[in-house]
Amino acid sequence: MDLVRALRSFVVVADERHFGRAADRLGITQPPLSRRIARLEAELGARLFDRDSRRVELTEAGHVLLAEARDVLARWDRMITLVGKAHRGETDTVRAGVPPEVPGRVLAAILRAFADVCPGVRLDLQELTTAEQLPLLADRQLDTGLLHHPVDTADLRLGPVVETPLGVVLPRADPLAARTELALPDLAGHGLVLFPRAAAPGRYDETLRTCWEHGFRPTTVHHARNPEFVLGLVLAGSGVAFDSGGVARREPRVVWRPLRPEPLTWRMSFAWPATSPHPLAPRLAEVATEVLRSDGVSTVVPPGPVQPPRPWEVVYASGAGAVSPLAQ
Repeated sequence: MDLVRALRSFVVVADERHFGRAADRLGITQPPLSRRIARLEAELGARLFDRDSRRVELTEAGHVLLAEARDVLARWDRMITLVGKAHRGETDTVRAGVPPEVPGRVLAAILRAFADVCPGVRLDLQELTTAEQLPLLADRQLDTGLLHHPVDTADLRLGPVVETPLGVVLPRADPLAARTELALPDLAGHGLVLFPRAAAPGRYDETLRTCWEHGFRPTTVHHARNPEFVLGLVLAGSGVAFDSGGVARREPRVVWRPLRPEPLTWRMSFAWPATSPHPLAPRLAEVATEVLRSDGVSTVVPPGPVQPPRPWEVVYASGAGAVSPLAQ
């Protein structure tokens, strides 16, 4: 049985709710269409339609198959299109998600580097958090995405993981700014400016737990997604922020100091669907990884199994916004 043809026929019948009209759309007569559907039902071991002389209705099994069939056919059509374009050298667009905090100079460098190795291919970069990228990758609305770890990467393949040590952004007027490096316990008594948990839950929980385990319990936690908003809150005295150094370059009234030892890091990697991926997704991951580690401080480790985020719970104290991980 030609499964793809059978599924296409099934979807048309489901749309038309009429075998005669469905046969007309498919350009065949009704008897072979009925036999095709009967073979599909036999293959699946389930009746897909309730039908009599006046009506055709989907059964419960038919409703389930309809949703799955549309997804299978969409993926099949996309695969055929991509394979054909790749064969003809016409793979013209790669859609990639990148987190909001990736500096503009890094984005520009990725665009230039990718254009050098894949001329004629447009790289469509979209500013999206890790949490926003995951459903888009699953629905094939993104070809690849730069994700923060820890994250559940089921059904995804990973490129090399880039690890970047983080330092502290604080006002230049803060007494701690006089030091050349800081440790997490030095930040006691300060608040923390952190990205919203919804953006990357695993990384958020891991960051707060690391702070608590190393002697820094923020007095308050304020959330900021945009780097400019982070700077504004730091300058307003709302708290310190963790960054790889790029944010502090934007504003002379703040400083960046490295953390010693380095208990906090960003771990990021490109990911793409494990089945029927865009043929250039791994190539983009290679190119972008080289750009990301060219800062002189980041390191690259080979991709490997990534554990899902640990279920740390975060309790927000009312009013002040203090955060307390339950797991100690």
